[in-house]
Amino acid sequence: MKRFEGRRVLITGGGSGIGRATVLRLLREGAAVVAADVSEPGLKETAALAAGHADRLRTRVLDIADESSVREGVGGALADLGGLDVLVNAAGILRSAHTEQMTLEFWNRIVAVNLTGTFLVTREALPALLANGRGVVVNFSSTSASFAHPYMAAYAASKGGIQSFTHAIALEYAKQGLRALCVAPGSISSGMTDGSGAGGRNSGPGLPEDTDWELFGKLRPALTGEGFADPATGFAGPESVAGVVAMLASDDGAFITGTELRIDGGTHM
Repeated sequence: MKRFEGRRVLITGGGSGIGRATVLRLLREGAAVVAADVSEPGLKETAALAAGHADRLRTRVLDIADESSVREGVGGALADLGGLDVLVNAAGILRSAHTEQMTLEFWNRIVAVNLTGTFLVTREALPALLANGRGVVVNFSSTSASFAHPYMAAYAASKGGIQSFTHAIALEYAKQGLRALCVAPGSISSGMTDGSGAGGRNSGPGLPEDTDWELFGKLRPALTGEGFADPATGFAGPESVAGVVAMLASDDGAFITGTELRIDGGTHM
């Protein structure tokens, strides 16, 4: 399939996990891609994995929580690509704590990266996306935005905000041909959930030492076994999400906007 041949795509969080899987998937489908991430080593690993598509891949170090970094990074990406057709906001962080013990710094950091970062990148990319009349924004929410995930109040709030933000811009720019939608992954192995993201172990959930594991009793996917989630961990690979992003951002998703799609193997049925 070459659904993205001739299409220009910016993907944040491209240095690990679902963001990296999405970079590789869209490259295979013919896209010209700029992969952005706060981690330069992560981007180098992504580039190495995409060696067969080096002519259509550029990388940019970008901190989505820093306005000046976003302006410079998105501006550079647009120059690299000569415009923009699709924006995938996959970058984010996941950290956990007892809510009564959360500091304001802890809360603000998660909101700054996940919610404000999504806003900043989208704002800078919107003029280019609107210019072609068929732009697409795919934002990353989470099942935690709609279902109870203990110790993740700040993360859940940031992801719920992303869903609301996405709905708003979907309607605001619909007459200009923009589609905006969310994916809501759950039970997916990624740089955030396994601690292999840009922030090392601190990027993972970092559950409290006294975690009540009974609270996670319902957070297991219904689909397990070969081709689904790993029965031992309950997690599926990031490719499970990348394939859905590819469908939504392509013309196959042309009549989908202003909504979110849960990708969790039935964990929250």
